[in-house]
Amino acid sequence: MITRLSTADFAAAVPALGEVLADCTNGGASVGFLAPLDAASAGAWWKGLADDVAEGRALVWAAWDGTRLVGTVQVRPAQLPNAPHRGELAKLLVHRDARGRGLGRALLAEAERGARAAGITLLVLDTETGSPAARLYAAAGWTEAGTVPDYAADPSGTLKPTTFFYKSL
Repeated sequence: MITRLSTADFAAAVPALGEVLADCTNGGASVGFLAPLDAASAGAWWKGLADDVAEGRALVWAAWDGTRLVGTVQVRPAQLPNAPHRGELAKLLVHRDARGRGLGRALLAEAERGARAAGITLLVLDTETGSPAARLYAAAGWTEAGTVPDYAADPSGTLKPTTFFYKSL
């Protein structure tokens, strides 16, 4: 089951979101953090998003396996006056032991629906070139806009290229 997290639900989910972020980072996903990443530090990062969630600057969905949070995705509506139609897809994460069940694709589809419902007609994202995530986005109809070499460090600290994608909704 996938649900959009309300402000209260988000606050309650922060520890579990931290566990998913730490697991993905420690498993090699290039999502902005270096390994090793402990769940408490990852949870502190999530906690720092509470105001953004409360004020609609971050829309957050969670995937559940029963009562256990096993995945998440965000849409961050653009805040500039000339960009109310645009948003960024961010932090599409699925815990390693929950992969292979279509949760990444389901989270992506739900984020796209939610963005559309919020009036967003264009989504953008960036991801490590050649990663499983890049293959997911391409298979889901996202268009590659270009690649920047040495854009971000992977969890081990090695600089890697990043591919930018967009999708008109």
